[in-house]
Order: sequence, then C-alpha cells, then structure tokens
Amino acid sequence: MAYQSFEELEVWKRSCRLAVAIYKVLEEWRDYGLKDQIQRSAVSVASNIAEGYERGGKDFVRFLRMVRGSAAELRTQVYIAHRIGRISHQDAVQIIHETKVIAKMITRLARSRTPDSDPPSDPWPLKPDP
Repeated sequence: MAYQSFEELEVWKRSCRLAVAIYKVLEEWRDYGLKDQIQRSAVSVASNIAEGYERGGKDFVRFLRMVRGSAAELRTQVYIAHRIGRISHQDAVQIIHETKVIAKMITRLARSRTPDSDPPSDPWPLKPDP
C-alpha cells in the first residue's frame, strides 16, 4: 500500500498516542531533568518518522533507524524512572510494551523500504577478455 503522507502510517499514529500518554503520566512530576529526557525521547519517535517520511528514499530508512534508537532510549529511561519510583509498575509495563511494538513496526517498515531485490553493484564492471 502506498501512503500519501506520514499521517497515514499506523506506526506514526501509535507513536503520537504514546507521546501524549507519556505527557499525561508525567504531568505531576517535579523531576524536570528525567521528565524532560523522557518527553523528548517520546516526541522524537513520532517526529523522526514524520521527518524521514517527508525526506523520502534512503533518508527515510536512515530516520527509521534513528527512531529505533529513540524508542530504546525511551525504554531505558522508563526502566530507570520505574526503578527510582517515579513511574508506576503498570504505567512502565504499558509504555515499555508499546515501545517494543513500535520498534517492531519500524523494523518491518524499514525492511519494506529497503530494496532486497537489487543485486549488489559489481565492483569490477569491466570483465577481462576470455
């Protein structure tokens, strides 16, 4: 299926919902350092999907790799926030699960955008005479 805009991508929609959920979970936080990092990571996931999509081509796949990194960063920060008692067990489990689902979706999307059928370029295009 060809998409006309990043807004049609289910992974972008899920990423936006996750970012909004994180803002709500952290709404009462006073630990601004970790709060800011978590929010930035969450927003980065959806933002990089959108930016990469608009750039297109190989840039899109490169941005999708960055998205996976941002999702891993977010997951790490949530683990830390949970361990120090800032995020409830239930919220941490839900956020971590969603980041893993999004990362899998990103992997599938990147694979669908990487041409597997293209043969590798021949480093020796000239063949010796027989």
